[in-house]
Amino acid sequence: MTSPLGPQRPSADAANGPAVDSRTAAQSQAFASRLQKLARHLRRLPTKGVTCYRLYERDIPEVPLVVDRYEDHLHLTEYDRPNERDTAAHEAWLDQMARTASETLEVPLEKVFFKRRKRQVGTTQHEQVSQDRYEIEVHEGGLRFIVNLSDYIDTGLFLDHRITRDMVRGVAAGKRFLNLFAYTGAFSVYAAAGGAAEVVTVDWSNTYLQWAQRNMRLNGFESPQMPFIRSDAVTFVDQLSPKPHFDLAVVDPPTFSNSKRTEAVWDVQRDSAPLLRALLKRMSPGGVIYYSNNFRGFKMEPGELGAADVHEISNQTVPPNYRNRKIHRCWRIVA
Repeated sequence: MTSPLGPQRPSADAANGPAVDSRTAAQSQAFASRLQKLARHLRRLPTKGVTCYRLYERDIPEVPLVVDRYEDHLHLTEYDRPNERDTAAHEAWLDQMARTASETLEVPLEKVFFKRRKRQVGTTQHEQVSQDRYEIEVHEGGLRFIVNLSDYIDTGLFLDHRITRDMVRGVAAGKRFLNLFAYTGAFSVYAAAGGAAEVVTVDWSNTYLQWAQRNMRLNGFESPQMPFIRSDAVTFVDQLSPKPHFDLAVVDPPTFSNSKRTEAVWDVQRDSAPLLRALLKRMSPGGVIYYSNNFRGFKMEPGELGAADVHEISNQTVPPNYRNRKIHRCWRIVA
């Protein structure tokens, strides 16, 4: 397991793990029962080509974990919240929950990874927590992606945007495509697979741009028409001449972000409308922007964009297996 406190693994001191108190045992049993039910409910997903998906999301209040399946691996995340356990007791509790997921879903402990997601305000979105570089190749929509299960809070593939990525592939043929806040380039891979004439991938992080390049190469996409540009999104758009450059774009920003490399601080509510207005001036007539974020309090004001058409499509883009229907919000904006 991995947490921001350093690499961890479920205890191997005993074949069945350390002894647990009655309350933890009851929670473990309830967790196992829920996992079994969800696994049965989602058992058809792999037959439909979906091998990476969310399995459990804080369904039981006393077990505030998220469990994602990446083919034959599990990625567990704990969301910080107050509890009555001291540090040692909490580590034992986490160990037991990891063992429970491992045994219930028949995944070896060495393929179970755990992270703690702390509330992030005014910091970079994708915090590094380890340097183990435990990477695997996974498949989605007939495409291949590298995910890192050990080193970052997020793995490199946001599973909640599986449907949105497929939407982009379905309309990308012949289009000039822009991927802003590209992260590891999954949308770029889908656009290229859909036959985009140009795929421009923009991110401020060299780490993630290189990761995006690896994902593109893994799928056979290397071309001068598929550049990778290190820039913050606002600067990249502002430096383009105000004429049509793109026919299709994805803008999927973090809620907050800053960096030691720049004085700029991104705030999704404050900065989204100005960025989208500027980008619309660089889109062809009828060009489409898919804009998404995961800030629950976000307010979209279509009148601020001057766009011909702004529609929220979140009900279409959030996968049906997500208990949290507000995992993201997504809009289709037509220039």
